[in-house]
Amino acid sequence: MARTVWDSSVGKKAVMAVSGVIMLLYLVVHMIGNLKIFFGAAEFNHYAHWLRTVGEPFMHYEWTLWLVRIVLVLAVVAHALAAYQLSRRDIKARPTGYAHRKARTSYATRTMRWGGVILALFIVWHILDLTTGTVHSGGFQEGRPYQNVVDTFSTWYGNAVYITAMLALGLHVRHGFWSAAQTLGVGSRRRDRALKTAANVLALLLTAGFIAVPVAVMTEVVS
Repeated sequence: MARTVWDSSVGKKAVMAVSGVIMLLYLVVHMIGNLKIFFGAAEFNHYAHWLRTVGEPFMHYEWTLWLVRIVLVLAVVAHALAAYQLSRRDIKARPTGYAHRKARTSYATRTMRWGGVILALFIVWHILDLTTGTVHSGGFQEGRPYQNVVDTFSTWYGNAVYITAMLALGLHVRHGFWSAAQTLGVGSRRRDRALKTAANVLALLLTAGFIAVPVAVMTEVVS
């Protein structure tokens, strides 16, 4: 049954919708956590330490954090794989382009694929920068995320990469939220306007919330 569902276009869209919702919930929590940086180094570093001790003593140190990471990786892989296969299926169904193209879709819709690629590359860079410290500038300090964040956003390229990715995220969330609602059967004629408004507001809040951190470092509100 699972294979039958996965092989169908409807099944792949459902996988994209569910995995998208999982990632969206994570993004909301992650953004709120990021904003703790405005309360100072001690508060932000303590929050980062707390993430590694959630569930103790029942859960061992970092077990909960790793569980969250595993769920996120599975969601990202399932989302990307379903999107790729749906894209290939769409190309095979229409191997030649239309004679006349009409811009009937929004800019966010037309850039969903490129936005996904940008976000995938950003995730890799973000992990190597602030989790492993592999590409971090200024000397990565284990257990001191506040200082690491300030280091990253004290460079022009750190800000450029992050802000570009967050703008792509906003567009992706705006269209993805709407698509997931339709796929999961939440949408209806009476709810369409409310869902579109919710998608726009959520995308705007996430984009502004994430971008607020590099802007704060650039303007030395956070230093």
